[in-house]
Amino acid sequence: MIEGASQKIRMLEQSPATKGQFSEFVENADWQEVTRSHQEKTEQDVLRALSKSKLDVDDFAALISPAAEPYLLEMVAKSEQLTLQRFGKTVSLFAPLYLSNTCANECTYCGFSMSNAIKRLTLNQTQLGKEIEAIKGKGFDHILLVTGETNKVSMPYFERMIPLIKPHFSQLSMEVQPLDANEYKQLQGIGLDGVLVYQETYRRKTYLEHHLRGNKSNFNYRLDAPDRIGQASIHKIGLGVLLGLEDWRTDSVMMAHHLRHLQKRYWRSRFSVAFPRIRPCEGGIVPKSVISDRQLVQLIAAWRLFDRDLEMSLSTRESPEFRHHAVRMGFTTMSAESKTQPGGYADDSLEALEQFEISDERPVAEIMEMIRQQGREVVWKDWDPALSYI
Repeated sequence: MIEGASQKIRMLEQSPATKGQFSEFVENADWQEVTRSHQEKTEQDVLRALSKSKLDVDDFAALISPAAEPYLLEMVAKSEQLTLQRFGKTVSLFAPLYLSNTCANECTYCGFSMSNAIKRLTLNQTQLGKEIEAIKGKGFDHILLVTGETNKVSMPYFERMIPLIKPHFSQLSMEVQPLDANEYKQLQGIGLDGVLVYQETYRRKTYLEHHLRGNKSNFNYRLDAPDRIGQASIHKIGLGVLLGLEDWRTDSVMMAHHLRHLQKRYWRSRFSVAFPRIRPCEGGIVPKSVISDRQLVQLIAAWRLFDRDLEMSLSTRESPEFRHHAVRMGFTTMSAESKTQPGGYADDSLEALEQFEISDERPVAEIMEMIRQQGREVVWKDWDPALSYI
């Protein structure tokens, strides 16, 4: 225990809060005060937020508070209206492409955690080619590259693989270990369009309880990754917390602060948020803070009211029933027929390699039909790089 605590202290010392970046805000924030910001909201606070066209973080806190629960139907209706105004009747589909499940981190909630006895695989060029062929065969033109976090699957690997992937897809995003700003810039030069870095939780104490070993235990380095992505002028920056590690309302308020921080500084970039709830996995944990379906609907609607230009993503972590009813609420992108293990699209016998269990296993054709039944149109591509900075 002493050795583990010493390692955590060393990791924090390696990456102190950086002036002007979001770690400085978090260092000065009082978690209990942020918690009170939603716990103490009244009906009047909710009505005031609902009456405004431009919301601040305090208004967002009101909309996710218990006081807003009686106004859920009004929130959902307004969320749908704002989404139609900004994005029309379209939903973009994407697929995660897992390049590797090798990981040097010890995370309590993840099936890739280094101590879990699962088979490890990092795709070589031949295996990657088979995955690309299988994904393209389903119609996808937007993919999200995912890996475990290890020095063996880092910049040299990305620099080899991205040029092989990019010619096949119009949009290429990644959710991998945090990198330096110059590294993000290098990857942008060879085809990278967007980067997602989920903080998991903004409470340092809880974060360190769930990230026991490895580079991911460096709280501030991960926290400031979106700033570095913005400094590299990456086209899209994605945020998210793992709903269940901490009080979901407090974490969400902190993420709203994070979004506004980034928007003020990196206004040329687009922004997205996702809503992952803890899913079963090898060695998984029991959530500390359970968010019900109804509360998740409230959170989703609140995000759309908070920012009408925000891209919002719904993954196959959620059930078919939930996704069916949530399509119209505010989402702009959805994953479909996801495989959370490397090689899973070309070889469906590799479940032992998966990061977590998905809930919505329906094939792409069924997802497309479901979206159409909800009065929405499926799109595979929503922008061209040549036009992205006009």
